[in-house]
Amino acid sequence: MPQDLGKTSLGLDPKMVAVMGYSVGWVTGIVFYLLESENKYVRFHAAQSMVVFGVFNILIYLPFVGLLVGAAGVVVWILLMVKAYQGVYYKLPFAGDMAEKYK
Repeated sequence: MPQDLGKTSLGLDPKMVAVMGYSVGWVTGIVFYLLESENKYVRFHAAQSMVVFGVFNILIYLPFVGLLVGAAGVVVWILLMVKAYQGVYYKLPFAGDMAEKYK
């Protein structure tokens, strides 16, 4: 049974806004975190996007691990968008805990 995710202050479907928060990594995470003032589901995913892809953005420039981090980043990006569209509060270790504090 689908979970009621409430309404967004943007007037859009919360699942779609959560997916859009991941679409361009930490940049859209910041945008939707600032634009969405009411919906905790959207704010959680936007905050998690900021944390996860902010860290990936830094790690990708490290010698010897950049390619591995880039590949992992793509897999995590797809996973998070799918889970957001499914209406799931999918928490990654560390990043999800941080996002919980700011939703």
